[in-house]
Amino acid sequence: MGLFKRNPFGHILFLKRWLIFFFGALTHRRYRGFNQLKIDGSEIIRDLPPTNVLFISNHQTYFADVVAMFHVFNASLKGREDNINNVGYLWKPKLNIYYVAAKETMKAGLLPRILSYAGAITVERTWRAKGADVKRDVNPNDTENIKIALNDGWVITFPQGTTKPFKPIRKGTAHIIKQHKPLVVPIVIDGFRRSFDKKGLRTKKKGILQSFIIKEPLKIDYENDSVEQIVEQIEFAIEQHPSFLKVIPLDILETEEELNKQREWRY
Repeated sequence: MGLFKRNPFGHILFLKRWLIFFFGALTHRRYRGFNQLKIDGSEIIRDLPPTNVLFISNHQTYFADVVAMFHVFNASLKGREDNINNVGYLWKPKLNIYYVAAKETMKAGLLPRILSYAGAITVERTWRAKGADVKRDVNPNDTENIKIALNDGWVITFPQGTTKPFKPIRKGTAHIIKQHKPLVVPIVIDGFRRSFDKKGLRTKKKGILQSFIIKEPLKIDYENDSVEQIVEQIEFAIEQHPSFLKVIPLDILETEEELNKQREWRY
């Protein structure tokens, strides 16, 4: 029966393990090969509890961002220090990593449907559908699925709900944080927009220095912080607050020296 053991969403873990290993091996050179992924903070990943962790991040492509996170998380858990050297870290990957994605995105073709099996929690956008602005209520099944995933492991979410920079943080993320009280870990990425097309499936330019910064968990007062306060905290944590508009985007920096200078200015 172990071969057909399933997660809470009914996915066969044996199949999920091979999907992660296969696509991880296929994509490894996109981050360590013709592009270079500069990682900071892998020790934070190793200190996290096994469940009820919510990763929040800015968003630059549909799929390349999430794939990079699967690489970095598993490499960090296998003892890699701020690198993804030797893709063997995916041989026995962490199988309870999930990511929140728009339902219409994950149904748009065979490949997204396959990638969905690796851990997508598909949700209906309340503000946009099929390229048009809409306004609809949150589907209670979506929030319940996020709760199930947090109880089972780690969840990745992109609280802006779009790949466009400096867009507002969706309050739904703050509501999830107040309701389920996860440990919230911010991640800031850069360089993916220059490396890949919007979907993150096609390499657009080679030789790009990509940045992946893992920050310390946020200190949130789940009982007393308002939704608005949590939203603002998220904006600053993932560097999407309007005050960051004056900062040079890291995704236009192509050398490690330029990247380190910009980090010194920020921090």
